[in-house]
Amino acid sequence: MSHFQFEYTSPRLEGEVIVPGDKSISHRSIIFGSISHGITKISNFLDGEDCHRTIDAFREMGVQIEKEGSSVLVHGNGLEGLKKPAGAFDFGNSGTTTRLMLGLLSGLPFETKIFGDASLTKRPMDRVVTPLREMGAAIHGQEDGKYLPITVHGGALKGITYRLPVKSAQVKSAVLLAGLVAEGKTVVQEDTETRNHTEVMLQAFGADLKQKEEGIVVTNKGKLTACDVEVPGDISSAAFFLAAGAIVPGSTVTLKNVGLNASRTGILDVVKQMGAAITVSNERTTGGEKIGDLTIKYTALKGTTVEGEVIPRLIDEIPILALLATQAEGKTVIKDAEELKVKETDRIEAVCQNLTTLGANITPTEDGMIIEGPTRLTGGTISSYMDHRIAMMGVIAALVSESPVKMDEKDSINISYPTFFDDLEAILQ
Repeated sequence: MSHFQFEYTSPRLEGEVIVPGDKSISHRSIIFGSISHGITKISNFLDGEDCHRTIDAFREMGVQIEKEGSSVLVHGNGLEGLKKPAGAFDFGNSGTTTRLMLGLLSGLPFETKIFGDASLTKRPMDRVVTPLREMGAAIHGQEDGKYLPITVHGGALKGITYRLPVKSAQVKSAVLLAGLVAEGKTVVQEDTETRNHTEVMLQAFGADLKQKEEGIVVTNKGKLTACDVEVPGDISSAAFFLAAGAIVPGSTVTLKNVGLNASRTGILDVVKQMGAAITVSNERTTGGEKIGDLTIKYTALKGTTVEGEVIPRLIDEIPILALLATQAEGKTVIKDAEELKVKETDRIEAVCQNLTTLGANITPTEDGMIIEGPTRLTGGTISSYMDHRIAMMGVIAALVSESPVKMDEKDSINISYPTFFDDLEAILQ
């Protein structure tokens, strides 16, 4: 098998990067625009493979969507305007598309079939199927609906009160989407706040959704009306260059227009805790979402403990955080992160395997990992596990490795960051 080789001799990073649009918000802007009345204009849309799956799904249900680069126009005809697709939905590798669409499709008056690639087929869907069945949804699939392929027989739903058993914004969003068409009120309760893009955006589109003492409450009373969406830069993508700037000697990197929604900024809290020199400037709010510019300068880091309520606020950033920890003085402990096992791959195993291969001192645990630092990475041959975040972590690791890092593929990076290599090249000095 041929491998891609990444080698950077005495690199230093200097300059500005405009990271692609937020993946979570891009998905949701298409969904809510498609079920609203009127034309939704979306700017800075993430032009990545996963988000294209969401566009394709609504086009197959009769929604006219015009796309030119990162600008998208969605011509919504409301929920009642959606038509039964001619064939099955292929959601590729997109867990977000699958879980959110299960919530929506459960309440539509037709049958749909869903399948995905080998990786998506291994990811658990019962976490979404269970509450939807409580609402009256008829869902059938492999191992009683735990895995794709899945068939949804859409129909009448009733509102429920549901306490999230897992810290998952996708599960919360699926139930809220079903609640838009369910009879009565739907209440979602969470012990630890997960990312809240669904609530923020549904309110912007006019849904009858309120944050109350009993939880997040939604009914089918609100009329969804199109509105413009400016997608902030994705903090999960920005995290790779934040980490690079923090560990490559002599570096200063500014990331422009990054989403700073408080339910997503756990990575900033943790890198500050580790002693990183990070500043936030030009803060503003658009469409209910806070955005700003982040500047990171290289400085010595120290180990820390990452646990509890911060975990859902940085779950996607843990692979790159683990790499950061290999260059920090002392021990870093990451726990309460068992959700990593059901991402695009088992990210606990993937991170520990790859960083061990590269020379790090890292031990996997049931719910996270323990990293002793600092260690000079030696380079080596690793696997991307066909996971975009594991692949990008491997490339950033090459910046601080004595020898080249070789990896089996790099195309998976296109899922969330199609311009990753161009942006890296632009700031390499």
